Amino acid sequence: MNTDIKRDKVLIKPDIRRLWPADKTALLAHFARLDPEMRRLRFGACVTEDYVTDYAETILSLDSVVYGAFVDGELHGVGELRMLLNSWPVRAEIALSVDPDWQHEGIGDALFVRMLAAAQNRGVRSLYMMCLPENERMQRLARRHEAMLTFDIGEVEATLDPPWPTALSLAEEMMGETRTYLHAVLRPPF
Repeated sequence: MNTDIKRDKVLIKPDIRRLWPADKTALLAHFARLDPEMRRLRFGACVTEDYVTDYAETILSLDSVVYGAFVDGELHGVGELRMLLNSWPVRAEIALSVDPDWQHEGIGDALFVRMLAAAQNRGVRSLYMMCLPENERMQRLARRHEAMLTFDIGEVEATLDPPWPTALSLAEEMMGETRTYLHAVLRPPF
């Protein structure tokens, strides 16, 4: 399920894999590369370094599925699927961030596709994403995936209804995880 992206006219296949507590350092480094305006757009408000550190710890907990987009072993994008455990039918929230130097390269779209598949495979019936009205990139990304956008004072909510899981969607996710794990383990050290 990896998506090819172009960078400087070179075709790149990012490794998109689930992040675990062992990836916390890479996650913090990613958040550190976001300038104050990008952090405001990602978190919906101005946030402190302490907030970001605490948040990195929180999203790697059991109620979230977090994916990272890696190019040459370095984390350049993060997508979070946070389950709303007390909801029926199951609902989840999606959030994305991409390193400033890697925006407009397709990483956000590749993460979005992977998180849609993860939501489908977990039986999520309603998926939503909140963003600030000025975050037009996220709104375009949501529209590209047929989300319905609702505009309110100070925020925009995008909603999607993923299809039910299928044997094929489950197999694709398992194979994608296995492929990226083996790629990371078997990668030459140079």
